[in-house]
Amino acid sequence: MTRNDETPQAETPQPVPADSALPEWLTRLPDRARPYAALARWDRPVGIWLLLLPCWIGLVQMRIPTGLQAIDIAWFILFAIGAIAMRGAGCTWNDISDRDVDAKVARTANRPLPSGQVELIQAYGFLAAQLAVGFLVWLFLPGDAKLVALLAIPLVAAYPFMKRITWWPQAWLGFTFNWGVLVGAATASSVTGASVVLYLGLVLWTIAYDTIYALQDKEDDAMVGVKSTARLFGDKVLTGVFVFHLCATALIVLGCYFAGAGRMGALIGLVFLGHGLWQVTYLAGDKTERALRAFKSNVWAGAIMLTGLIIAALI
Repeated sequence: MTRNDETPQAETPQPVPADSALPEWLTRLPDRARPYAALARWDRPVGIWLLLLPCWIGLVQMRIPTGLQAIDIAWFILFAIGAIAMRGAGCTWNDISDRDVDAKVARTANRPLPSGQVELIQAYGFLAAQLAVGFLVWLFLPGDAKLVALLAIPLVAAYPFMKRITWWPQAWLGFTFNWGVLVGAATASSVTGASVVLYLGLVLWTIAYDTIYALQDKEDDAMVGVKSTARLFGDKVLTGVFVFHLCATALIVLGCYFAGAGRMGALIGLVFLGHGLWQVTYLAGDKTERALRAFKSNVWAGAIMLTGLIIAALI
């Protein structure tokens, strides 16, 4: 017979973050890999798309006068690898910086660091590994693109702290997440006025969609003292979101026009604004419960822009 103290104990399953978009996928991973996948947000691919699409958009925008080239396939693949690595690194750095705050918020309390699945030293090691992958991608970029990419480092490093010192962390995220427009432009040829205008348009778009995302956490953010445009706009949040969509549309259309997209740029703007109007109308029903779906739909808005610019470059 087996003594009570020798009875095998079932291992406690590792908790899955409450905000995981693919919890079943996470639970299928090996136990050792699961917390690192959650740390890098691989179970939440929307963020990867929202980081990657601006890179592709900036590249294609600069191809409108000359047309797409065979080498662009390689750039598309390289940007995809870089986006996965750097988005994961950014999320890891964010979790390292916010580990104490995350422990106090229900949606984030089961993330790997506050729940103890990953030690701080392990998180730093994982961060270094992802940055190494990003560095390898950086080595393949043209010289001008290398320089432009390096200029994003202060933006990435400072982002986790913005929610503590300003009501506009969504704006800082916009400048950071859409820097790929400028890297893509420099990879294709050079950064031009058209690139900068399009970049600023996407910054305003990010303020809109990240304000929507922040609607989920308004109450928790107020408790722990985290600032956001969702809290700043208060009862006028949907008006604010639409105004930013409207201004983003104007700059996106201008950026497309300056790059030579012509009527296609106007069509892109029309469909993009229509999507923004749908988001505001949809959120009017229940801002908190519907925020996540509305936020995720912005991948399609980015895909609309990219598709329109590809067509413009082809014709």
